[in-house]
Amino acid sequence: MPAYNKLVRDKIPDIIRQDGKTCRVRTLSMAEMKPMLQAKLQEEAAEYLGSATDSLALEELADILEVIGALARLHGASMEQLADIQKSKQSARGGFDRAVFLIDVND
Repeated sequence: MPAYNKLVRDKIPDIIRQDGKTCRVRTLSMAEMKPMLQAKLQEEAAEYLGSATDSLALEELADILEVIGALARLHGASMEQLADIQKSKQSARGGFDRAVFLIDVND
């Protein structure tokens, strides 16, 4: 039996059981959640970076959004609140639409 020892989506154990397999799970404590979500974010980012097609890239970006939502809730905010922060930063500093590449700054 392969060991995974990682955070998975809530319905994954049910999907495993529907496939006729068994699995062992446990519920993480709040203290355990942050590092597990951080590891999941790294995992999903690596999968995004390795995506060979736009379709796969979008699937991985959706997974990243799911992890970001869980991290936002862990920090006491909703996705709406996080979006408000993002809009505020975009208003003050801009986004990435113009593909500006900073070469250097002279003092």
